[in-house]
Amino acid sequence: MPGLYLVIQPSGARSFAVRYRHHGKPRKHTLGFYPVLDLKAARELGTKALRAAAEGRDPASEKQKERATVVKDVVAQFIAKHGQRCRPRTLKEYERLLTRFVLAPWGNRPIGSITRPEVRDVLDKIIANGTPILANRAHGAIGTLFGWAVEQEIIAASPTLGLKAPAVEKSRDRILSDDELRSVWRAAEQIGPPYGALLQLLALTGAQRGEIAGLSWGEIDLEKRLISLPRERVKNDRAHEIPLSPQAVAVLEALPRSSEHYLFSFGHHPVNGFGRAKERFDRLCPVQSWTLHDLRRTAASGMARLGVNLPVIEKVLNHVSGSFAGVVGIYQRHDFAGEKRKALEQWGAHVESIVSDKPTKAKVLRLR
Repeated sequence: MPGLYLVIQPSGARSFAVRYRHHGKPRKHTLGFYPVLDLKAARELGTKALRAAAEGRDPASEKQKERATVVKDVVAQFIAKHGQRCRPRTLKEYERLLTRFVLAPWGNRPIGSITRPEVRDVLDKIIANGTPILANRAHGAIGTLFGWAVEQEIIAASPTLGLKAPAVEKSRDRILSDDELRSVWRAAEQIGPPYGALLQLLALTGAQRGEIAGLSWGEIDLEKRLISLPRERVKNDRAHEIPLSPQAVAVLEALPRSSEHYLFSFGHHPVNGFGRAKERFDRLCPVQSWTLHDLRRTAASGMARLGVNLPVIEKVLNHVSGSFAGVVGIYQRHDFAGEKRKALEQWGAHVESIVSDKPTKAKVLRLR
């Protein structure tokens, strides 16, 4: 690669650099120290630098500019500009992760001075604390930030380039048995609102935790027995309607109205602190190794056991993959409203039969 050099100092320190001409004058642009920067990475960065020089830019001066821009200013720009393209919940998660894992260690550092080993060290510490999934989320947020900074020409290259997610994530397949669901439901009855009622509604609807936890009274129509979620509140960015079974309506009607806005709240904000709430559930029921999200999987599996077709279950869960992926998703506009209501009513009756020990017609038919 013409122009790429390995520079060896009298001290023995080695670094990669590229030489080029800018406005007719020779220039040198240091890429990084070896072996932190290996030959393959040096060629990639060198190619970008020489391309920039061919476009009439000066990579060395741009690097000096990078070092004059501090991390906290770049994060602020990222939140203000990139945040406009994000859903509120996604933006809030970026703010949380970047505040904790970028601003805390590097806030006043020049953005161009952050190195790949430093990013890896942050992720390794998260892993050491026993939270590998959080490490993956932090990796994603940091990578998105620095990738955006590259797009905006604030830095020439991201320190996360070639840095893989630190933990392997395995999809869960945990489904609660009828006996386990009964134990969890009865623990919810003992705990009461808001967390007990929230859990019961999750079990009856199969909805996402955040969708139910953030419910406002304006999103519920008890006369029509319907929850209507706007696209801003839904994970896949598609408005979603959840029909309410009689059992779900009973849970909602029993709720005390502690807030004029949110169903499940302490004051003026929706509930959080699910970790502590989960510990209370675990103390009250013998079910092992379960999560709130397992209730969604249990509802989907339960509806399938009751004979509900897969496309209807996917509509209940508001999935856009599977039966409604690709071309089918573009041309299939049937909303399955009636089918969704029937499926959730079947499931609600089944849950009621489990927790009350009274078999329903659907349960008897399944056992024949």
